[in-house]
Amino acid sequence: MALTYPLITLSTRAQVESKKARTSTLDAARAIIAREGISGLYAGLDSALFGISVTNFVYYYWYEWSRGALERRAAVTPGRASRRLTTLESMLAGAIAGSATVLITNPIWVVNTRMTARKGEELPGGAGEKQKKPSTVATFAGIVRNEGLSRLFAGVVPALILVINPILQYTIFEQLKNALEKRRRVTPGDSFVLGAVGKLLATSITYPYITVKSRMHVATKEGQETMGSTLRRILREEGWGGLYGGIGPKVTQSVITAAFLFAFKDALYESSVRLRRTLAARKAV
Repeated sequence: MALTYPLITLSTRAQVESKKARTSTLDAARAIIAREGISGLYAGLDSALFGISVTNFVYYYWYEWSRGALERRAAVTPGRASRRLTTLESMLAGAIAGSATVLITNPIWVVNTRMTARKGEELPGGAGEKQKKPSTVATFAGIVRNEGLSRLFAGVVPALILVINPILQYTIFEQLKNALEKRRRVTPGDSFVLGAVGKLLATSITYPYITVKSRMHVATKEGQETMGSTLRRILREEGWGGLYGGIGPKVTQSVITAAFLFAFKDALYESSVRLRRTLAARKAV
């Protein structure tokens, strides 16, 4: 997340801008740097790091719990040859994990989108002093104070629909991994590639809803719309291209992040297993 955050900034700003206001990714980066400095590319990084930590913790907890429950069910199912999850079972585990994650973490991402898109309140500086950028806490407090707690759950409907993103990602990853395991042992390098492929396909398919969710996150209380009305307005005013603003940097960032995530996850898992075995062996002695 930290390494790829400038791509998130560029993608988010393109998502919330009208099609007419958009420029190329390179021109957008130059404009942000000229106006806000390099730090402008990292607006909201603190909330994003907190958000991604909570999101992955919640998602992986519920995904592993769901997968374990389904595998135990498969083990006692008469006539079933394998405990490996089927495609539908992988999708069900992803749906449970994704829904729990959305409901718990949506307020974090509303705050992050406001900060990244610079749609939050600015804190006044002194005479002749440049206005200060709002902190995560100040942005959160401003939303609650001016728009109410309900605004922290703006965009939750398209976010729930976007549960299909990790479902597609993990289903593609699991099925490719299962196919490869039949041939040989899967390495962290393999997980890197398979994770990238899964995320590339998932993000490309679901991107329009990511755009709708971002627009709903930055809408003020007076300008808030439903998911359907937001979608129709974008199509009416900007056409289908409006739903894909910023897809280049977003897909690039998502693929790189997911690839490292899967690679690190498998490597850390194997290291943890080895460490536990070593400790158990020493304890036995």
